[in-house]
Amino acid sequence: MNNLSSFVHLHFDKSANELGDIEKRVLAKAHERKIISTDINAALQAESSLGERMADGIARIGGSWGFITTFLVFLVVWCVINTVVLATRAFDPYPFIFLNLVLSMIAAIQAPIIMMSQNRQAERDRFEATKDYEVNLKAELEVLSLHQKIDMQVLTEIAALRADIAQLTQKIGG
Repeated sequence: MNNLSSFVHLHFDKSANELGDIEKRVLAKAHERKIISTDINAALQAESSLGERMADGIARIGGSWGFITTFLVFLVVWCVINTVVLATRAFDPYPFIFLNLVLSMIAAIQAPIIMMSQNRQAERDRFEATKDYEVNLKAELEVLSLHQKIDMQVLTEIAALRADIAQLTQKIGG
């Protein structure tokens, strides 16, 4: 345990008690030699509810050029039908009060759904940033661990070379 606390203090510049949950989790994974990276999309998809997935789908469709183009065509067709084709018996004559009502209702529903999707995107970004931090921290720990191993190997080889030189010096001198 003393070796672990000196490792923690050396690499994190604080005691083991001062480590946060993320650092502790990364340290445990590094100690177990397990990977820490995950498929973020799969993790978020598994946690999302039906309503959240629907909000994402509606926002994805509602924010596309295909939807905008289709909706513009619908508006033009509505106006043409109610002014030209059904000039005398239009079901929504100019100034298109019913169309305004429909558009208002769509906007009233679509705006909060898009905001829910944006909130989920912000959650995704925070989750991804946390995962990136964990992976980067583990990579740094692994690199530092490799540096320690190489340094120990070099020190061992230097000690062995010194011993060999000392033996050669004694043979030559003696």
